[in-house]
Amino acid sequence: MLTNYMGIINLDENEDDMMELTVQRPLASIPIAGRYRIIDFILSNMTNAGIENIAIFAKNNSRSLVDHISNGRPWDLNRKRFGLRFFNFGKEDPEHNDVNNFAENLDYFKIASQEYVIMAPSYMIYNIDFSEVAEAHENSGNDITMIYKRINNADKAFKGCEALNINEEGRVLSVGKNFGEEKEINIGMEAYVMKRELFMEMVIFCTRTGCCRKFKDCIYTQLNKYKVGTYKFNGYLSCLNSLYAYYNTSMDFLNVKVNTELFSQTRPIMTKSKDEAPTRYTKNGRVINSMVANGCIIEGDVENCIIFRRVVIKKGAKLKNCIIFQASEIEENANLNHVITDKGIIIEADKQLKGDDEYPLAILRKKSF
Repeated sequence: MLTNYMGIINLDENEDDMMELTVQRPLASIPIAGRYRIIDFILSNMTNAGIENIAIFAKNNSRSLVDHISNGRPWDLNRKRFGLRFFNFGKEDPEHNDVNNFAENLDYFKIASQEYVIMAPSYMIYNIDFSEVAEAHENSGNDITMIYKRINNADKAFKGCEALNINEEGRVLSVGKNFGEEKEINIGMEAYVMKRELFMEMVIFCTRTGCCRKFKDCIYTQLNKYKVGTYKFNGYLSCLNSLYAYYNTSMDFLNVKVNTELFSQTRPIMTKSKDEAPTRYTKNGRVINSMVANGCIIEGDVENCIIFRRVVIKKGAKLKNCIIFQASEIEENANLNHVITDKGIIIEADKQLKGDDEYPLAILRKKSF
């Protein structure tokens, strides 16, 4: 149990290629996998390891995220001592300047009693045992440990993510970007382990000198000063930095192997619970290889889809390879393929809507379409 560690969830992700889903919400609170939000994965990873003191540094437009996180009760973080802290009143957008937000709340870190810090974003989807990462860090003698995965599909996935150049001893030599030119590279998961005192020292240094506005840039520009090592992760990993990545990751959840790993019984992914009646399947309804949440009414055909709560799919409707957010309604004889609908969308009868696996069709929230 990592009682000597505090967690920092730094929501500094670039949302430019996710604008279809982030118009009315931050990336961290985008619905995923039928009943979860994106932030649930990293938050559960930390609490499953026994981290009791977690701070979320969010963007200002975070109403839906605050509503979802609430007091942290689903993750057992509604505590008088430590627990969950939410910071979303910074003057700067963390995408461009997270150092200033950390500096403005430095007192929070000064009074913390934990010796170590684990910092990570929300848009990397994985299920990891942070206890093993912490043990490896403490035994390595590194100042900072960065988590990474060696992948063999960098020409198609993880575009724009960090690419690590690592020597034989596992030390980080340099950090670049993945532009899809090579297949096999080391993808940085933007997760860092270090001592709390070092974290504060680096924030103060950046603030005083103005050398870096992003905390991770402070690490990357001082690789010669600090001993920055690595921890290799071998499980499932995706980065939700585009609509294409979000769609493909969602389809991965329909793979039994991926689903079993991510939603492990030993390290469960927790989320805010909502009481709903069981889904009703009529005699005309047909569901194949899909995830269907509670509270739905299924009268049509559903194949390779993810259906959120309180969705109504009427008789004659056909859905294939779709993601339907909660409280949506698909009327009679509508035909949808490779479509993502936002919350509360009504697809009128006989509509024919089609995208493809590289360019799914996203329908934003409004009363009808």
